[in-house]
Amino acid sequence: MAQKKHLDDFLRGRIIGRLECRRTQLEVSEELGIAQSVISRLCQLFQDDGNLLPKETDGTQHQICLVSSQVSSVSRQTVYRRLGHIGLYARRPVRCVPLTATHCRLRLIWSREHALWRPQQWSCVIFSEESRFSLQSHSLRTLIWREPGTRYHHENTIERHRYGGAGWLVWGGIILGSRTDLHVQSATMTGHIYRDVILEQLVRLFRGAMDAEFLFMDDNVRPHPANIVDQ
Repeated sequence: MAQKKHLDDFLRGRIIGRLECRRTQLEVSEELGIAQSVISRLCQLFQDDGNLLPKETDGTQHQICLVSSQVSSVSRQTVYRRLGHIGLYARRPVRCVPLTATHCRLRLIWSREHALWRPQQWSCVIFSEESRFSLQSHSLRTLIWREPGTRYHHENTIERHRYGGAGWLVWGGIILGSRTDLHVQSATMTGHIYRDVILEQLVRLFRGAMDAEFLFMDDNVRPHPANIVDQ
């Protein structure tokens, strides 16, 4: 007579393994000494979860159950919960600048050349940043599944971010102990705007106060290196 036993994960795995080998519930009950009602409830639990089919059916019934299991829908919450059990969570990928080997080499050289700079020297350097903000109701963001602590892994980053639709552009510069005024516009940044507004009206004020020691840091994104800007 089958006796009552505590079903730990290992024992449940043994039961499921035998059922997947097409053994009947009665056979598994007699071999493991577990009540057939317990085997039946465990089998039903896995059937409801979509991971186990009844093993005492004939070939035709088995195929019908298999097709039914394959086409059954799984809720989004179930997917999230299962992925969370193995340490995967939905997160937005980190956006990074697409740097080539040449970019990395030049940046390393520049950082080494300025590693011993004193605060007085850095006080003559102005750093700029330009950001665009979308006004669309849908941000078109993409989620990835990753483990905790892997935010900056290469496979979890996006090198390029496409921008489209209406939005606002914000430009600003910072310097040791001071900053520029924020420039906000709804139009796309062009070479003329960058030269006439950013450089002439904002950056030039700091350059006039520092003369030859002034250093303006920006990137090479369009239209910053445009011919009209260089002129």
